[in-house]
Amino acid sequence: MINFTTDLMTALVQRQDLNAFFREQLETAMNQLLQAELSSVLGYEPYERSDSDNARNGQYSRTFDTSYGKLHLIIPRDRKGLFHQHLLPDYERRSDALETTIIQLYQKGVTTREIADLVEKMYGAYYSPTTISNLTQVVSEQIKIFHERPLSSQYVVVYLDATYLTLRRDTVAKEPVHLAIGITPQGKKEVLGYVIAPCESLEAYRELLDQLKSQGLKEVLLFVSDGFVGLSRLLSESFPKAKQQRCWVHLARTVATKVRKSQRQVVLDDFKMIYQSADAPSASWQAQAFLEKWQPTYPSLEKVLAQEHLYSFYEFPEAIQPSLYTNNLIEAYNKQLKRKAKVHIQFPNEESLERFLVTQFMDYNAKMNERTHKGFAQCADTLDALFI
Repeated sequence: MINFTTDLMTALVQRQDLNAFFREQLETAMNQLLQAELSSVLGYEPYERSDSDNARNGQYSRTFDTSYGKLHLIIPRDRKGLFHQHLLPDYERRSDALETTIIQLYQKGVTTREIADLVEKMYGAYYSPTTISNLTQVVSEQIKIFHERPLSSQYVVVYLDATYLTLRRDTVAKEPVHLAIGITPQGKKEVLGYVIAPCESLEAYRELLDQLKSQGLKEVLLFVSDGFVGLSRLLSESFPKAKQQRCWVHLARTVATKVRKSQRQVVLDDFKMIYQSADAPSASWQAQAFLEKWQPTYPSLEKVLAQEHLYSFYEFPEAIQPSLYTNNLIEAYNKQLKRKAKVHIQFPNEESLERFLVTQFMDYNAKMNERTHKGFAQCADTLDALFI
């Protein structure tokens, strides 16, 4: 288990069967824990001198089914027969309860002390938080692996946004998770990275962009964002060749705040005609018509349509344009994160939040790797040609 990170990186690079890899790692960890249990009973480690009148006395084999496959476990014995292992339920050949309690709960952000208490209630044996932490070290290693894994060098589009989750530091408060999701020229979606910070800030986004570049990201054709103040300038500095697109849904929300409730739906219907136009010239014409109609009543609407990066999505193939003019893709995923995080009420520390996030991100990436995002299959060759 010491070289878990290195071994997993090798397995990923060599495209090995990850189920087989995790089965081997789990088998090793459980056999080590069984030996550690016996050492705790005897009071000394293997090969150490001891005055105890009890000693190790052979072993027997046992198979155990898990979600990763069949484990071959070596159960040690002691001479006096005092040792009774508590790692596995008696007379059972499956570990669903154990895996769910220790691995999945830890992934979801439950603390080691809470898991230790749960295991004690389920199996009648006390596992110290330190023991649980050692067993679940594989989960903590996933955070490091996620941040160090190599990314594709090219993404057609990268969506940037922040979502707020409840985290305890000295006090409990909602803190933003700055998130990036990308789509490759082949249409594969992926959570690229994240940064947790006390407040949404340019420095956090800068850290996120620098992190992605250190993992191999070189070219992005389009960044889509909600127009966070200063972000456009930061993107121009970090990826000067990339185009940018303001989210039209966010713009529509801004428009809604500037008009009377009685006229809101009519105004928004007219506003929608701008970004649903067939091409950039038509959209520009619709924008002018919109202002001529509504600016006399609501002068502040002019500022909304005077912003930069409104029509960049028209420079891409028509098949994928519906995915490019809003931040809906990443916002929908953020809502999903919040739903799953609700069961926690709050995360007790930043590490528990990271474990939860990385587990969700790895599940999402594995699932999305089997799919092609809508429209991308139709224009893969065109998109490849856009990269210089």
